[in-house]
Amino acid sequence: MNRRSALAQAAACSLLALCASAWLAPSASAQSANPSKLRVALLPDENASTLIQNAQPLKAYLERTLKKEIELIVTTDYSSMIEAMRFGRIEIGYFGPFSYVLAKSKAPQIEAFAVGVERGAPTYTSVLIATAGGPVKTLADVRGKPFGFGDQASTSSHLAPRAHLLKMAKLDGEKDYRPVHVGTHDAVARAVQTGQLPAGALSKPIYDTLVERKTIDPSKIVELAQSAPIPNYPIVMQGKLSPALKAQIRSAFIDMKDAEVLKAFRVEGFMATDDKAYDVLRETAQVLNIELESMQ
Repeated sequence: MNRRSALAQAAACSLLALCASAWLAPSASAQSANPSKLRVALLPDENASTLIQNAQPLKAYLERTLKKEIELIVTTDYSSMIEAMRFGRIEIGYFGPFSYVLAKSKAPQIEAFAVGVERGAPTYTSVLIATAGGPVKTLADVRGKPFGFGDQASTSSHLAPRAHLLKMAKLDGEKDYRPVHVGTHDAVARAVQTGQLPAGALSKPIYDTLVERKTIDPSKIVELAQSAPIPNYPIVMQGKLSPALKAQIRSAFIDMKDAEVLKAFRVEGFMATDDKAYDVLRETAQVLNIELESMQ
């Protein structure tokens, strides 16, 4: 099966799973321009219970700031989050950069409006790692071996490191190594730490957080490389919301000073952004011969 077919099949399977979820019952047409409750989706790049727990300060902040009930949602995977945004089952989403690009290709009405700032810039990197003492000591050693990625729609745990392997080591995932998708960033790190996979890639900020939490022992992992800067995770909202509510939501994020909330996002703050900031990822997808239409 080629990459395009695999991506399309994965997206289709995720959509079927999403449609079976009880919280998807309301139709897109029923979405209000000024709902009393806002459903906020968190990118499923780590364990769902951990994400929900860490986002409680965000829930409290938004309820206090917007004077509305907030429901936090973690979907089963990236594709199901994209479909939820597409069909109006969430009002606000914290997307990965490439998963936002995919969502925008399916739902042109959605709006990226804020982006996290780290070390003074709205960018981050992917880190490519290997098992300490294992068979992979350089990028060239990836040839002929399995390589761990997260979700297929992940930027820093798939798109960016896949492009880095192609550009820097001339390694094509179609023929030079075996891509293994394990779902989440933390799953990649654990698989590499234990030697289940000799190498893999994930978000550098997430990797640093896993080390800080002592979820990962850095002595059991070596860093092979970091990708070029990636536009950071965008906050996205439904375009059909009322102008007044959209202005309130935009201000809630861009003016956010709550240190506990910002820590959960692993950022120093938020700044305004727009769709054009993510054109670089559309270009990267073209380099990798990944057509957005193949995932619809």
